[in-house]
Order: sequence, then structure tokens, then C-alpha cells
Amino acid sequence: MKLSVVIVNYNVRHFLDQCLHSVRRAMTGVDGEVFVVDNHSVDGSVGMIRSRFPEVNLIENRGNLGFSKANNQAIRKASGEYILLLNPDTVVEDDTFMKVIRFMDDHPEAGGMGVRMVDGKGRFLPESKRGLPTPAVAFYKISGLSRLFPKSRIFGGYHLGYLDPGQTHEVEILSGAFMMLRKSVLDEVGLLDEEFFMYGEDIDLSYRIIKAGYRNYYFPETRIIHYKGESTKKSSINYVVVFYRAMAIFARKHFSPKNARLFSLLINVAIYFRAFLALFSRFLSGAAVPMADAALLTGGIIAIKNYWEHQVIFPEGGRYPPELLTIAIPVYILILLLSVFYSGGYDRPVSLGRIFRGLFAGSVMILVIYALLPENYRFSRAVIIFGAVWGVVSLTSLRYLLQWLAPRRFRLGERHNRRYIIIGNPGEAERVAGLIGKTGMNPVFIGLVSINSDSGDAEGYIGDVSQIREIVRIYQINEVIFCARDIPAARIIDIMSGMSPSRVDFKIAPPESMAIIGSKSINTIGDIFIIELDSISRPSNRRSKRLSDLMVSVILVPLVPLMVWIVRKPSGFVRNLFQVIAGKKTWVGYDHNIPPSMQKLPRLRPGVLGPSMMVGDPNLSLDTVIRLNLLYARDYSIINDIRIILRGFRDLGRDWTGS
Repeated sequence: MKLSVVIVNYNVRHFLDQCLHSVRRAMTGVDGEVFVVDNHSVDGSVGMIRSRFPEVNLIENRGNLGFSKANNQAIRKASGEYILLLNPDTVVEDDTFMKVIRFMDDHPEAGGMGVRMVDGKGRFLPESKRGLPTPAVAFYKISGLSRLFPKSRIFGGYHLGYLDPGQTHEVEILSGAFMMLRKSVLDEVGLLDEEFFMYGEDIDLSYRIIKAGYRNYYFPETRIIHYKGESTKKSSINYVVVFYRAMAIFARKHFSPKNARLFSLLINVAIYFRAFLALFSRFLSGAAVPMADAALLTGGIIAIKNYWEHQVIFPEGGRYPPELLTIAIPVYILILLLSVFYSGGYDRPVSLGRIFRGLFAGSVMILVIYALLPENYRFSRAVIIFGAVWGVVSLTSLRYLLQWLAPRRFRLGERHNRRYIIIGNPGEAERVAGLIGKTGMNPVFIGLVSINSDSGDAEGYIGDVSQIREIVRIYQINEVIFCARDIPAARIIDIMSGMSPSRVDFKIAPPESMAIIGSKSINTIGDIFIIELDSISRPSNRRSKRLSDLMVSVILVPLVPLMVWIVRKPSGFVRNLFQVIAGKKTWVGYDHNIPPSMQKLPRLRPGVLGPSMMVGDPNLSLDTVIRLNLLYARDYSIINDIRIILRGFRDLGRDWTGS
């Protein structure tokens, strides 16, 4: 056997689906085998492999053994003359395996090789070729000198920026995303070092291959898409710690004691420095806007309070109790900000509608709580109402200011009213168009583009792929989606690379999949982006659901004396009310009288009511209940929750078993 492909998977089912589809096409005409080692994923990866890729040799682990151990499991079982370690978040060209096998056959001195990698927008990834991270190279990288002088032979040693990426070169370090290895060399130098849990194992193995007298090559005559480039990981503190500690293990293993100590010192400095940068970056991206909102709300509400206090309520002298300023106003602001958060007001792209909804819901919640308070704690209804109005004005103005200052990073309504083209043959292109129409993305335009000029004038098509630039310009396209069933990966990469740099986003739709995968935004090299029909799994919808639970609960609290005469189980209603407020239950969830093995849906808290309440038939078949749960998850909306609650009002006291 010529080739054994080894893929380690951990909870990236949709990427793996796309990867295996490209591997299946690339295996045409190759005497080979494919292994997938699953490190105990919980996202349905194993079931997907069994149903869609029965030819794959699947190894199921009962825990996350790490990258090295998992790869070694498959390597020990592999029969190929060559072993390819391949990441699941990659797409290979149709002739990639043929080309790399031919190269290794023609270069018997080669112990390993890597290929040209591009990101989800077709841009070259510098980690395609790397040098040995000696203390000097590490220092230049940590200090940022390698970024300032990427093509310098002195400072650019980490990514070998001085080497032409379009030419074949001998290199020192191969990327673990695509690592082609000669099995006989592995038998000689050993497998991946299992002391490395994640990161660093590719550097260690590459160096051992060189020390054994073999050569490593960078081969640019075939390409792969690698979605999760290095730059997408650096904001993770866990990545920083794990990666640099792996470098410390490498130093202890291969450098002299003196150099190892120097390298370890640099590593520790790097860990703290990168951790600080990661924390600061996360603060700027996550906390800066909410803190600015809090400052604006605080200043404005205090100004409203002072005006109302001195000009309206106490014009002749007097003042509000100090508790209004020290307790009530901070609580008002906290509730408003939490309500905006749960409404999705801090999601990107920014939606003013979600902000308005959050401020309205928060104001209603404050007014309800206000009405329940004793008279001496009801300070000022006017401050609440005018404070909400000020919130609308100030938060909206801040968003417009941020969009003006940083239009690429802070854009209003980017996800709505987007314009798409889908490149593929009629059947598959129409299927993908249907997926987009069901995602809630509100596309204003979806155009179909033929993959060849012969059918570009066919009914329903606006042109063919040779006209892609003109189509994007004339129709003002935001996203280009490729049908992977119809278009070879090489053609996809050619189109993406030919249009880079571009503000157009590129995505790929694997055949028969309910996902569309690609770069998350123009500012990321390849974050996970999956369009799911299970809309309940979207973070914004989960927050909206939690907010609606709290809103319903706040409304029901003052109605408890009346509800005990209406609901069928008063004690159960009171218990459910407090459990929903505490976040242990939700008012509407799935119907639970289904075996767990058949309930393959996004997780929700136990529901008091279920979708079957809308039908009103207690004797529904199991298949019908399963379909109702699926429809609820796919088409989730707050309106549906409210309808179910109104329909099942008298059953708000039942327990999670449905009794």
C-alpha cells in the first residue's frame, strides 16, 4: 500500500465532513487507506463518519488522548509506504496525494514534506515553511522583529520569509496540519513524542528526521486550505501556555543545557508577555464596549436624576434619598446592560434592533420590580423611563461613532441584507440556496453561477465562474459559496487566491451537509463559521431564550396568588418558577418522553412545556414528537415560546417528566 492518511478529530464534525470529502476525491487512483482517530467527541462526529464515510478506518477513544498519542495509534496500524498526518480543518486538492507521492518517490533522501497552505480567503499561510526555533529565532519571533522584517535572513528565520513561497525548498520544520512522512523513516527515528499533548510534536519529529540524516521539503506545487491558521489562536491564553511549554520541552530534549536554560527563560518571558497581550486583547474586544455603555448610562442617568430632582420634584429645596444614587441607579444600569447582553446587543455584527429590544425588556423588568417594591423604595419612575430613552440615544450614538472610527472591525448590520452567489451545478446550488434561506441571515440577493461557460446562460444563472470578478462588482456580492460536490478544491483555491485581497467572504458547502464552512469575517484567517439549521444552538438565540424566561418569570411573580387557582399543580408551578429564575429549567424546552439515543439535538435546560403543547394531543406518536422537537430547534423564536406558554398556561406546574 502506498499511502495511509491519519486524521485526529475532536469536536469539529463539520470541518471533518468537508475534509473527508476532499480526501475521498484525492484518493481516486491511489492505493491507500484513511484513518480517523476520534478523541471522544460529543458533536456527532463518529455517527457522521459511519454513515457518510464507511470506507474510513475509525478508531474511537474514550477520552481526549491528545494529538501525539492519537496519531501514533493509527500510525501503528497503518500499512502505507507513506504516512500523511492531516488536520481535520483542511481541504486538499484532487491531485494532492498523487503529487506528493510522486515527489517522495523522486526524492529518496526526503524524510518528510509539507505543502503550500492557504487560509479561508486564499491567502498564503507563512507557517507552511518554518525554521528551527533556536533561542535566537525564538527571541526574534517573541520580540516582534520577525514581523517587522519578515524577509530578513537574520530576523525572519521562524517562517523562513526570505524563501520564495512559490519554489520548492529544503526546510527544517514541517507543519502538523499536513505532514507527509516516509514510514521507514518513522520506524528509524520513532513516532510522535507523546510527552507533547498538543503543539510542538511536529517540530520535535521534524528535527529528529533531520538529525537522522534525512531532509524535509516544502513543496508548493499543490495546495491545501487550512482554516485555523496560527493567527486565530493567539488570543487564547490556553494556547499561549500550551504552545510555549511545548517549546520548553523541545529545548530540554534537543539543546545543550546552557541553550536550554536560555530558551526556557525566553519561553517564560513569552508566556507572561503573550498572556498579558491575550488578556488585554480579550478585554478590548469583549469588555470595552460594555464598559463604555455603563459609563454613558451612568453619566446620563445621574444627569437626569439631578435635573428631575432640582427642577421638578424639589424646586424649593430637598433631595432624593442617597440610596437612589448608591443602590438603585447601579442596579438599573446592571439590569439594562444584562438585558442588552442577553438580547444579543454585544454580538458581532452589531444590530441596533437587538439593543433596542434589550433596553425595552430591561426597562419593563425594572418597572415591574419597581411596582413590587415597598413605597419607601420607589424613588423615581421618571428616572427609569428617561434613563431608558437616554440608553437608546447614547448606545446608538456610540455604535455609529465606533463604525465611523473602525468600519472594518465594528460594522452595523453586516450579517443582514447580505448578497450571495453560489457556484455549482443546478441541483446542488439550489440546495445550498435553500440552506441560506432558512438560516435567518435575511439575504437580499442569492445568485447562481455556473462552473463552466457552456451553462452560464442557462435559466436561473447570472453568469459563469470566468466572470466572477464582474459578477461580484456589478451585483455588490458579500459572500461567495462554492459547492464542493461540483468544484475541485484546486479550482476553489485558484478563485480565492485570484481575488485576494478582497472584502468578499468565501465559504464551502460540503455535499449533503447542513453546514456551510469558511472564514468568519474579513478580519480572521479562519475561525469556525457554521450555518446551522438548528437555530436554537446560536449563542444569540440562547441568550434571547434566557432573557424571555426571566421576563416571563418577572411577570408571573406578582400573579402567583392568582396562578395557584389557575394552574393544575400550584406547588409545582411555584417550584418551576424559582427553578427557571435560577437557570435550572426553561419554560419551553423539548418534550422529554424520548429515548436519549434518539434525541440528537442541541442541549437545552429541562423544559416545563414542550412543542407538543401546540398540537394539544397527548397521544402523539414517538416519531411525531421527535419531528416537533426538531422543528422547534430549527425554527426557534421567542414568539413560538410565548405561543406555547399561552397554550399550556394551566400546565406550568408540571414537572420535567411531563406529568
